[in-house]
Amino acid sequence: MLFADLVETSRRIAATSKRLEKTDLLAGLLKRVSPEEVEVVVAFLSGAARQGRIGIGYATISAAAAPPATEPSITILEVDRVLSEISQVRGAGAENRRRELLRGVTQRATENEQQFLRGLLAGEIRQGALEGIMLDALAKASGLPLEQIRRAAMLAGGAGVIARPVLENGAAGLAQFQIQLFRPVQPMLAQSADDVAEALDELGESAFEYKFDGARVQVHKSGDQVAVFSRAMNDVSAAVPEVVTAVRNLPAHDLILDGEVLSLDPEGRPRPFQISMGRFGRKLDVESLLTELPMTPFWFDLLYLNGAPAIDEPQAKRFGELAKLVPAGNLTPHLTTANADRAEDFLHAALQSGHEGVMAKSLGAVYAAGARGQSWLKIKKARMLDLVILAAEWGNGRRQGWLSNLHLGARDTEKGGFAMLGKTFKGLTDEMLAWQTRELQNLEIARDKYTVYVEPKIVVEIAFNEIQVSPRYVSGLALRFARVKRYRTDKPVAESDTFQTVRHLAGLSQ
Repeated sequence: MLFADLVETSRRIAATSKRLEKTDLLAGLLKRVSPEEVEVVVAFLSGAARQGRIGIGYATISAAAAPPATEPSITILEVDRVLSEISQVRGAGAENRRRELLRGVTQRATENEQQFLRGLLAGEIRQGALEGIMLDALAKASGLPLEQIRRAAMLAGGAGVIARPVLENGAAGLAQFQIQLFRPVQPMLAQSADDVAEALDELGESAFEYKFDGARVQVHKSGDQVAVFSRAMNDVSAAVPEVVTAVRNLPAHDLILDGEVLSLDPEGRPRPFQISMGRFGRKLDVESLLTELPMTPFWFDLLYLNGAPAIDEPQAKRFGELAKLVPAGNLTPHLTTANADRAEDFLHAALQSGHEGVMAKSLGAVYAAGARGQSWLKIKKARMLDLVILAAEWGNGRRQGWLSNLHLGARDTEKGGFAMLGKTFKGLTDEMLAWQTRELQNLEIARDKYTVYVEPKIVVEIAFNEIQVSPRYVSGLALRFARVKRYRTDKPVAESDTFQTVRHLAGLSQ
C-alpha cells in the first residue's frame, strides 16, 4: 500500500471529532492492508514508529528536508524499512548516516507525506487514533467482539501485537493471547480518590492496602525458574537476585505475583524512591548492593497459580490465596472494611510509617490488566498527578543556563495529544535542574529564544493544591501551586494521568 493512503486516512481521522467515524476510517484501512503492513499501520496511526525511538531529533529532521515529490510513490513498508535502518545506525558518522537515510525517503515523499513523517518522528501525530479507537477498529475490521479484542491487547501488551493475528486468523488468532508464564501482562492501574470516604462511596466495602513508593514488579515462577519484570515489562531479574530467591522458595510450582519492591532503612521505614530505583541502574555492582541497599518485596496480587489463571477471580479471593503463599512480612498490609473511621486510621498508619498513602480496591473486581478503571482507587497525603513535560523555559538569575520552568501536560484520551495545565519551576533541586537540562535537550523538537519544546516522553510527578479554571490555557484548567515532587523515569507516558481525570478531580462533567 502507498504511504499516501495511510497519510490521507490520518488526515480524515484528524478532521472528525466523532469516535464512530474515526473507527470506520481505521477499520476501512485495516481491511485493505496486507498482513506484512498491519503492525506498521497500527503503529503509525497510533502516532509512533514501530521501532520506537530511533535517534532522530528535530535538528536531523530539519537537516534532512528536501523539496516534495509531485506524485506519491513510496510504500508503507519502504518507510518502515528506512526507519529500521536508521534505528540500527551506530558509531562514528552515525548522525550523518541517519540524515542521509531520512533525506532519501523525504525527497520521495509528497508534501502531505513529508508533514506526516515529520510529525511521526517528532511525536506530534495528533489525529486522535488512540489505542482505544484502534481496538474498536480492529473489532470492526475482524468482526470479533470488542471485549475479546480488548482483553487480548491487555494480555499481549498492546494493539500492535495482536493486529496481524486478529486480521489474518480471526478468533483463532486470539487464542494465543492468554495469560502465560514468562510473558508479562500490563499491570492493572488505579484512578485517584480525594479521601477514604470518597473511595467507600464509590466502591462500598473495600480492601485497603498500603500504597508504597517503590518499583512495581511482576514476578513469574515455574519450579526453580523465576523472572522479575518491571512496570515497563522488561526483565530486571539480574538487578534483584534477593527477590528471585525469595520467590523461588515460595510453596507453589507455578505462579505470577504483582507487587512492589523497595529499600527499607534499619528502622523499617522506606528509603526515598530514587534510592530504591538505584538498584535498577546500569552496570551496577549488585553483589555489594545486596548488603548496602537490600530490596524487600511486598506482594498485593496473585495473577496465576499452578496452571490456572486467577485474573478473572474477584480481588478478595486472589488476595486470600496470596496470603496463604507468601510470608506475612512480604504481604502488603491490608484491611477490609466499610467503616470510614477504620479506613482513615489505616491511612494514618500508612503515612506515619513513611508510605505514600493507601489503595482502595473493590472486593469483587477482576484483574483488568492494563486498565485504569474505578475498581482500584489511590488515596495519597497530597493531591498528585503524573504529567508529561511538553517544554521548558530557560531560567534566570541563579538558574541562568538551566532549563527551569516546565510546561505540564495531561494526556487527552478523547481528542488526542496533551492538554496543557500550566507551568512550574518549584520543587526543583540543582541535581534535577542539571538532569532535565541535559535530558530535555536530547528530546528537543523546536525552540525559540526562551523555550525548548520537547517530545512528550518524560513523566513527572506533580503535587498541587487545587485545580482552577484558567482562560490562559486552551484546556481551560490550570494547577494551583504546582510543584515538582520527582521524575517518574520508571513510568511510560501511556500510564500518565489523563485530562479526563483532571476534569473529574476539578468536579467537571466528562
